[in-house]
Formats: sequence, structure tokens, C-alpha cells
Amino acid sequence: MREQLTAVEAGPIRVLMAKAGLDGHDRGVKVVARALRDAGMEVVYTGLHRTPQEIVATAIQEDVDVVGISLLSGAHMTLFPQVIDLLKEAGVFERFILIGGGVMPDEDVDALLAMGVAAILGQDTPPDDAAVLVRGLVAKRGARV
Repeated sequence: MREQLTAVEAGPIRVLMAKAGLDGHDRGVKVVARALRDAGMEVVYTGLHRTPQEIVATAIQEDVDVVGISLLSGAHMTLFPQVIDLLKEAGVFERFILIGGGVMPDEDVDALLAMGVAAILGQDTPPDDAAVLVRGLVAKRGARV
């Protein structure tokens, strides 16, 4: 018996796409969500103005592989650490791949990566590249059992 299932055998990649805080710009996250769906992934979109608590609760409830947070408000250095802390408090941080998207200074991107965010996609990232990145991150992690 094989010890680990491949991502394909485990079922489609499940991605939560969230808009956190007061950021009301949702066109980009919807475009990326559609590209992920078109690439065969199951996508759950939270809608606008979600709190870190709502994002974490939804990720756990929906049993997603990837949590994507889109931020254009400049609150990334506040909201990402809150999400990370809540995931750790719930004992599930290692269960999810956390990615982000939006406009962020390079030094903030480096700090977020050091905190455990797997990747940050800039505003100019083509949606199809986001799908390739997500597939690569899930393949690297391996399927959850």
C-alpha cells in the first residue's frame, strides 16, 4: 500500500479565497478565483470584509488545502499575523498553505514569507500563473491524509 496519495488521487485542490478587513476591491480576487476554478480546483470565496476569525473558521470548516488572502488596503502586516496566530492557536497552521495577493512593499513580502506565508502574488501576476503556483505548492507539500 502506498504511504502517500498524490494530489490527483486525493481529489481536487480546495482553495479558500478571502478578502480581509475593510478592503473593498474584489475584482482581482474574483479573477484569480475563476482561474483556479478553470484549472480544476474547488474554490470557496468568502466575499468582502472578512475578519481573521471568519477566515480561519471557514478554512477549517471547508477543509481547504490553500488559504488565499487578497489585500489592497495596506493592512497586510496586521491581518496576516492575526490569521497565522489564529491558525496556530487552533493547532492547524501546518494543515494549510497560506498565500497572499495584492500590493505590498518588498520588505513586507520578505517579512510575511518569514512568518510562514508560502507565497505573495503581486498585482501584476497573471491568473494562470497563480494556478500553476498553487498546484506546485500543493504538490510540494503532498496530499493531506
